[in-house]
Amino acid sequence: MKNSTVKSIDLSKYSREELEAAYLKISVEKEQAELQLKWYEEQYRLSKQKLFGKSSEQHIDGQLSLPIFNEAEMERQPICVEPKLEDDPSIATSKPKKQKGKRQRDLSKLPTEVVEYKLSPADQVCPTCTNSLHEVRPEIRKELEVIPAKIVVKETHRMIYSCRTCETEGITVPMIKTDAPRPVIKGSIASPSLIADIMTKKYVDATPLYRQEQEYKRRGLPINRQNMANWIIKVSKDWLKPVYKRMQGLLVSHDVLHSDETELEVLNEPGREASTKSYMWMYRTGNGHVPITLYDYQQSRAGDNAKRFLKGFQGYLHTDAYSGYEKLLKESQAGPAMEVTLVACFAHARRYFTETLKAVGDKESYMYTSAYQSVKYIDEMFALEQKMSTLSFEERHEERQRLLKPLVEAYFTWIEKEHALALPKSSYGKAIAYSFNQKDKLMNILRDGRLELSNNRAERAIKPFVIGRKNWLFTNTPAGADSSAIVYSIIETAKENNLIPFEYLRFLFEKLPNMDIGNIEELDQLLPWSESLPPTCRAAWSSK
Repeated sequence: MKNSTVKSIDLSKYSREELEAAYLKISVEKEQAELQLKWYEEQYRLSKQKLFGKSSEQHIDGQLSLPIFNEAEMERQPICVEPKLEDDPSIATSKPKKQKGKRQRDLSKLPTEVVEYKLSPADQVCPTCTNSLHEVRPEIRKELEVIPAKIVVKETHRMIYSCRTCETEGITVPMIKTDAPRPVIKGSIASPSLIADIMTKKYVDATPLYRQEQEYKRRGLPINRQNMANWIIKVSKDWLKPVYKRMQGLLVSHDVLHSDETELEVLNEPGREASTKSYMWMYRTGNGHVPITLYDYQQSRAGDNAKRFLKGFQGYLHTDAYSGYEKLLKESQAGPAMEVTLVACFAHARRYFTETLKAVGDKESYMYTSAYQSVKYIDEMFALEQKMSTLSFEERHEERQRLLKPLVEAYFTWIEKEHALALPKSSYGKAIAYSFNQKDKLMNILRDGRLELSNNRAERAIKPFVIGRKNWLFTNTPAGADSSAIVYSIIETAKENNLIPFEYLRFLFEKLPNMDIGNIEELDQLLPWSESLPPTCRAAWSSK
């Protein structure tokens, strides 16, 4: 075995300046290598967390008491976690008491069918004295009975009348037809209830058309998915689109909106590869306005799409940090036709910091990190907002100026200090940069009591589409994507207004073919928040 040799360097031939320069170079390279190693370790922990860890963004250890910004916390000292009740043996705990009458309240809005079991007159004899028995009271047992959907053929017989006299003596014979409702699709077997059922299963229950095809076959109805897709596109274009356009006009007339967008794959877009990404944009009304949720299919994520859809809008728009919405600001600055104020999302800012905390390797140092302190700042803002949730918008605006404004200003003082220290490419540096770059838009929350700390209202609204996309994966054609945007808009707006999607869709398909859809006053009577909708459309419980 050979001995390893160490290469020696004769330093005497180098000057002091050369040695100092070499040492400085090696020190810098060592520091850069250590930083790069830490970055790779952080990325490894984050990727491991995404694969195997929890995705929820829970509060870290409860809320802080006011004031939050004191010297001890600025020194990044750990905050004591309050023990859970079940962890303290000195505190007796018990299960919550069962609420009396809860079942009765839950079942009160459902129809009731009574089935009675009685003795026959011959059996109503006392076994002891043989005298007649009388009824005392029934023993009642309540069960929930499910009646599966039933498919029947509905024949509409429209009687035609003729005149016998004209048949024998006249030159022409008048043929008189009885008035009857027009079909939702002329010459088709699709009824309003069938199309409403197909749409509800796909866009509410996220059941793809091929699975619906199998289910209908099991029930004796051999309709294929192509027919169902054509029906959806046809009724969306003919009947639902006028309702959609009317709601779009009403949406942009409000002054507080939320927006978000997500990816969509459309296979057969002209001039584009099947794998090219398209987008589904979502716009919805905010606090203080009637609930309207609209989707818009577009082939790109360009900000011009939002500018085109929101043409004429003036007011506050909640968004994430996507730069495409800057188009609205430029349009707003170009003239008075569109005055838009963008409001950024503190929930997004918090999410960046929670992602950083997931990469912390040493859990004992968890509460000493700057990312932890940043999350606590934002949590205190949300805790304060929760306390003000019952106030009117005017009162909330006043309380925000008094209580929330100092917290927000102190938060950005912290952010500006950390921005000078944080490594830009680290996850913490990116989290700091988000808040630093979005400061003005985040501060806009203080301008109106109707505005919200987060854009979660938009994320909740776009979630049904995201869930559906996981099941049907893609859309075949742009026409199908357009119709999906329209149907999702009608259904989600109906749900926000506490309507039953199936009943509301069936009602629309029965009414729209038999009215003048160009008449705005008549159309307004069918909108999801209209007081003239039949009670059958309204849900027994709120779906929000």
